[in-house]
Amino acid sequence: MPDDQPADGKGQIPTNLRLLVILEEVARQGVPVAPAVLADLLGLPKPTVHRLLATAEDEGYLQRDVDGRSFGPGRRLRKLAANTLSSQRIRTERLIIMKALAEEVGETCNLAAPGRHGMVYLDRVETHWPLRIQLPAGTQVPFHCTASGKMYLSSLRSDKLERLLASAVLEPQTDKTLTDPAILRDELAATRSRGYSTDNEEFMEGMAAIAVPICDTEKRLLTTLSIHAPMQRHTIESLKGFLPILQRAAGKLSDLAAT
Repeated sequence: MPDDQPADGKGQIPTNLRLLVILEEVARQGVPVAPAVLADLLGLPKPTVHRLLATAEDEGYLQRDVDGRSFGPGRRLRKLAANTLSSQRIRTERLIIMKALAEEVGETCNLAAPGRHGMVYLDRVETHWPLRIQLPAGTQVPFHCTASGKMYLSSLRSDKLERLLASAVLEPQTDKTLTDPAILRDELAATRSRGYSTDNEEFMEGMAAIAVPICDTEKRLLTTLSIHAPMQRHTIESLKGFLPILQRAAGKLSDLAAT
């Protein structure tokens, strides 16, 4: 069976691989998947799929979507993905790309991935300036008021985004934080159209940031690459001047993730 194709036909998946293939297919789909869809895609009996999904849910590898029927990646599967991205060889190559970017723009750059309640910094390369913002790897930041978070939100399907905005508490971090869902929705539409996101002192006073997506081979967002700087050195407009450099680095990281 080709690596990038789901199983096709009952009996082709060994019993001891069925749960792994279900997890792989849920991750590949990129949206919550119903048991009946998985059964059809993988050629497995529906009772088998339901049993394996229940096991994966109990162990934290999958979680139910808000509809109560379909399933998406759970905490342990997301952690597995993050740990895989942080494996030593990949991380070494990733840091080389990020270090070159940080040196070229002269500011801190960050790699972030969506977590359960916000964006999680996977890696960062610090600027050498004495004045810099300390947000170490492992820090979780809100979706709605950060460049990385807004980049992620802009990549969501409209129905998922609407469910998230309906349930989210858009807490103000500064007086510039977008706390009106309608205004945030417009900002996300603009982000989606232009292909990059900004944070104009919305998360932290005196800090500007810009982010671009790192995508998989099917153009789905995996992580984000961002640069941020104190307003004493850069405004949003001056950070936009680094967009070609930032996008080239993101392209290299996308290629690395695909290997």
